[in-house]
Order: sequence, then C-alpha cells, then structure tokens
Amino acid sequence: MRRKGNGVIAAARAALTAEHAAVYGYGVVGARVGGDRESEAREAYGAHRARRDALIRTVRELGGEPPAAAAGYELPFPVPDAGAAVRLAAFLEDRVAGVYSDLVRAAEGPLRAEAAAALREAAVRSVRWRGSGVAFPGLVERTGRR
Repeated sequence: MRRKGNGVIAAARAALTAEHAAVYGYGVVGARVGGDRESEAREAYGAHRARRDALIRTVRELGGEPPAAAAGYELPFPVPDAGAAVRLAAFLEDRVAGVYSDLVRAAEGPLRAEAAAALREAAVRSVRWRGSGVAFPGLVERTGRR
C-alpha cells in the first residue's frame, strides 16, 4: 500500500485508538453482563480484537505509527451490574461507529470499504445491545444527545 495523506493516517489511528478502548471495555462488559448475553459480549470482544489487529497493520502500511493501547481506560460511567454493562456495550459501539464514519470520509478504495463494513458492524451491535437504533450511527455523540 502506498503512503497516504495525513488525514487518512489520522483517521486510521483514531479508529485504532477506539478499537483499543473497545477491547478494554468489552473486558468489563464480559465480566458484568452475565447470563445469555455473555456469548454476545465474547463475540464482540473477538470482533474488536480482529479489527484492532487489522488496523495496526493498516496504519503501518499507510506509513504511520500505530498508537499503543493504554494500560487502562476511564469508563464513561460506573458499571456495577448487567444493565450498566449493556449500556456500556452500546456506548462502545456508538463510539467505534463514530470513528469509522470519519475513516469512511477520509479513505478511498478498499480501506474505505473496510471502514464502511466496520461502521455497519458496530451499528448492528449497538442496536442489538440497546434494542433500538439511531438514524445516523456514529454521529449521535457529535450532537451531544443520547
């Protein structure tokens, strides 16, 4: 892959940072969600790990330096029980969808198609966790409304 502009690299790095945070967050979700949703959390965790690993390669191929995962991440709210874990999962998916929408705008060709697929997957998982969808996944947090 040839070297791309800084906008694409920045968007890919932001997506990678969000995937690092999602992997961490799903560790919390999996520990608290319990019951019949454990397998759903495990599947989402695996999907985010796979996307994270692919983005590490992509950022390098674009000529950038992949950001490392933080040792820990601050959660957006306390997660003491299964209900809060479900809300956290939906929050994580919304955040991931947002950064992938930025990558869709910045990229072209196969990378754009991959970013669009990742955005779609995050939006579908968000709906599954939340039980309802939003008109423009990934853009909710930019409006300041939830």
